[in-house]
Amino acid sequence: MLLIESVDSPPSVAALFLKLSEKPVPAWLDANVDAGKLGRFSFLAADPFLKITAHGCNITEENCLNGEKTEHQSHFFPFLDALQKRWQRPKESGFLPFESGLIGYLGYELGHQVENFAQTTINDLKMPDAFFAAYDALIAIDHLTNTTWLLASGLPEKAESPAARIRARQRLDELREVVDGARKSEVKEAEETKQISSAEGHLEANFSYPLYKSAIGKILDYIAAGDIYQVNLSQRFATPFSGSLQEFYLHFRNLSPTPFGAYLETGEHCIMSNSPERYLLINDDYIETRPIKGTRPRGATSKEDSALGRELLLSPKDQAEHIMIVDLERNDLGRVAAYGSVHVPEMQILESYANVHHMVSTVAGRIRPGKSSSDCLFNSFPGGSITGAPKLRSMEIIDELESTCRGVYTGSIGYFDFSGDLDFNIAIRTAVACNNHLYFQVGGGIVADSDPDDEYQETRTKAAAFLKTLQEKS
Repeated sequence: MLLIESVDSPPSVAALFLKLSEKPVPAWLDANVDAGKLGRFSFLAADPFLKITAHGCNITEENCLNGEKTEHQSHFFPFLDALQKRWQRPKESGFLPFESGLIGYLGYELGHQVENFAQTTINDLKMPDAFFAAYDALIAIDHLTNTTWLLASGLPEKAESPAARIRARQRLDELREVVDGARKSEVKEAEETKQISSAEGHLEANFSYPLYKSAIGKILDYIAAGDIYQVNLSQRFATPFSGSLQEFYLHFRNLSPTPFGAYLETGEHCIMSNSPERYLLINDDYIETRPIKGTRPRGATSKEDSALGRELLLSPKDQAEHIMIVDLERNDLGRVAAYGSVHVPEMQILESYANVHHMVSTVAGRIRPGKSSSDCLFNSFPGGSITGAPKLRSMEIIDELESTCRGVYTGSIGYFDFSGDLDFNIAIRTAVACNNHLYFQVGGGIVADSDPDDEYQETRTKAAAFLKTLQEKS
């Protein structure tokens, strides 16, 4: 069962988020641009009935209603498949892609469960390899029609039972209170100017300049030896932070709107993502990935901006790298797709955001009968645009050269509906808050003609832009 109602004259999504974030385990899947195509729906939730935390093959399932914890020993993707089957519910609204289910992330290190090679990186931030919360009540926003909906499924009670209906009505009442509270706070907050952060203005990197250049040199040697064509190397930066994480995220998203933003609180970590890239979409038997490979800054004038966009699309180097990743993604989808269904409906198109142009393609197919949504995740994770090619060897080299775990960075954040539908981003432009610090990771694709000094400077430039965000006022 699903109870659903529209909200008359809804408050802003920011006001809803701030009010909902007062509850346990808030989550916001934030479509902030392009309502006509990629960014139509946003979803907000809090106070889940179940939490799932994975560290390697040690999985903890916590019942949030009674506090009971159950420990499992399992690889995560088969566990996710079993969890979805346990709570299987068909879609009921007919128009919303997500009605009840899981919101959370798949950390990059889950790739070790896909490709069997030893992990040598250190998990110094003690991030789970995966974290999900199961939500039975949601606020859904359709940005195309400017409609806000409240949804409640009655989970974890048995479908169509009197207990499920009672719980669903109670949860709708709670969401109405959130809406009313957001309306009241909206006026007050509009009158205030807030300092976004208390960042101290300096960055600490987990790579020194000589070590980063040395790592790039090793990659170039691997390329010359024929091991790989490209590797995405990254470094992590940290800065002290003791400001409001909610206010920071609101500022972060407004500076550069994207269709796949996210805010998650796990208890120990807060994750804030401003990603423009889709990792995987499943809708019934349709499957899609949209790799980004190739970037240029926006121009200061319309003429310069157009020239930079054309330069990206016509660049032989960017075209070659992009085609390589599209071929990798076609191969990944081919593992689960019906024979002959994999195709590329969009090839090397230009997508422009507030600060950058991207070269993007869409790879799509139809899922082969007998393959579950978790099978699709397993056979394509992590996204090839942030590893390199060939994928396995690139991941081995990343693990060799990067000293710390990536955690959620270059993993994926999104929803897994209990019907089996899902939508996940590639977790780039993503910050993690813990231990009174903000951590964020940046990098780039290293190819045969990469210049080590230029590559290092690119990461510092990206890091400086992030720090500027921290020090600005709303």
